[in-house]
Amino acid sequence: MTAPHVALRLSDRRADVILSRPEARNAVDLRMCEELTAAFETIATHPGIAVVTLSAEGPVFCAGADLKERQGRDESWVMARRRAAFRAYDTIAACPVPVICAVQGPLVGSGGEIAMSCDFILASATATFRFPEPQWGTVGATQRLQRVIGVPRAKELLYTGRTLPADEALTLGLVARLAPPEGLGALMEATVASILAAPPLAMRLTKHCIDMGHRTDLASGIAIELAAIERNLQQSDWQGGVARFARTVGSDKAEP
Repeated sequence: MTAPHVALRLSDRRADVILSRPEARNAVDLRMCEELTAAFETIATHPGIAVVTLSAEGPVFCAGADLKERQGRDESWVMARRRAAFRAYDTIAACPVPVICAVQGPLVGSGGEIAMSCDFILASATATFRFPEPQWGTVGATQRLQRVIGVPRAKELLYTGRTLPADEALTLGLVARLAPPEGLGALMEATVASILAAPPLAMRLTKHCIDMGHRTDLASGIAIELAAIERNLQQSDWQGGVARFARTVGSDKAEP
């Protein structure tokens, strides 16, 4: 039996998803798409999970789509393969809890789709980003990329296929935070700890409100948030949260 292309590790409150095909530079093939979908479907069945990390083995985060698997295939197979990829991306994006991506090296094409399906990206200062689909004679990254960095910038990257360094990716908003290569793991762990420290319902509702609100107008978004506030008041220990905040403020004032 061959090794999985995606590894899933579950703990009480955390799930870690790892692209595990380093011998192929974690290139995305049909099996990886199917295993990503299965991993996030499994996570959805564990209500205690409060945060998910997505990372990759080896020095390369993802070299893009595995074009070798398309050799000898017909158009219907390629379309089915692309639909499987979009199912994987959509399943990641639909995860009800925060999904944090760590990019440690080169990211190309479909690797960007995987990363952008997460809530945000943490990256090594030596990571690079490239979206060369038109250069390879195919179409991809036309939707998520423009929603993350804007239409003109997405067009420039897709039209030219140039390599985007990590510091520019941070400036464009593709990456949320950078760390030195040796510090990416620590940054991820600190980020996970901050998320786990928050009340889980409030975190889930916050993600829900942002994801739903950006698809609509402001008035409708406020209605979505008010509904979430009402649910939080009914189902959480919000009074305990207020008390904890008050104690924190009080201790801050007491410091010299």
